Amino acid sequence: MANESKLAKRRAGKTAGKAVRKPTHTWQQTLVDTGTVVGQSWHRYRASVFQGYVIIAIVTFIILAVLAKTVAYFTFDVTITHAVQSFTVGWFSGLMFAISWIGFEPQAYGITLLLILLLYASGLKWEAVVSLVSVAISTTLGIVLKILINRPRPSADLVKVVSTLHDYSFPSGHVLYFCVFFGFLLFLAYTLLSSSWLRTVLLIVLGALVTLVGLSRIYEGQHWASDVLASYLLGSLCLAATIFAYRMSKPRFSRKQPVGRDTPHGP
Repeated sequence: MANESKLAKRRAGKTAGKAVRKPTHTWQQTLVDTGTVVGQSWHRYRASVFQGYVIIAIVTFIILAVLAKTVAYFTFDVTITHAVQSFTVGWFSGLMFAISWIGFEPQAYGITLLLILLLYASGLKWEAVVSLVSVAISTTLGIVLKILINRPRPSADLVKVVSTLHDYSFPSGHVLYFCVFFGFLLFLAYTLLSSSWLRTVLLIVLGALVTLVGLSRIYEGQHWASDVLASYLLGSLCLAATIFAYRMSKPRFSRKQPVGRDTPHGP
């Protein structure tokens, strides 16, 4: 009788244990079945796509840089500029001029400093530091490449030039600056802010700035389309490097900041 009683208790214990574990197992299985959390295969796929883009972007940029060193412009550069400049609606012209204006000195320095100070005052201290370092490095890189490649700006006998600039054309400093700085702010807004009208507005405004700045540089006749394309490629690579460095360093350097201590993972 004693042995039967012990055996019954063991069975009861096993049954109770299963009853406790079952809900957890069911919930985990539900997540898997519905695809709420992506599996390792999907992570590998996304990683492969990103790595493929990085390789393509690097190779394409190098090709464009080598060609820009030897060729002042391509036939498609002139064709694209003429097509863009043919759109002369007043509001569009004003928008193009306003976006380009943001990237010129001294306002670019003022806007950058103001937004970095705003990040710092908001408690996002490490984000402010990364923003400052990334924009400084990318701007320096752009200046060095301009000097090395030494490509002339579009001339007024080929396209309409709003105002003559006396430095070099390749790559576009505006596009590089917008991609890295405003692109990183876009990433921060997407990953750190909760869903709200403010987050939506920031995503739209920052996304529009990054998207339209290249068009504005062509519209003003101060860069060729090939300059802009190369700058988007280089800017995206710099932005990816900035985000990677930020995610890797954040757990170590942001422990004492008031907000945003955790490494961002998604919206």
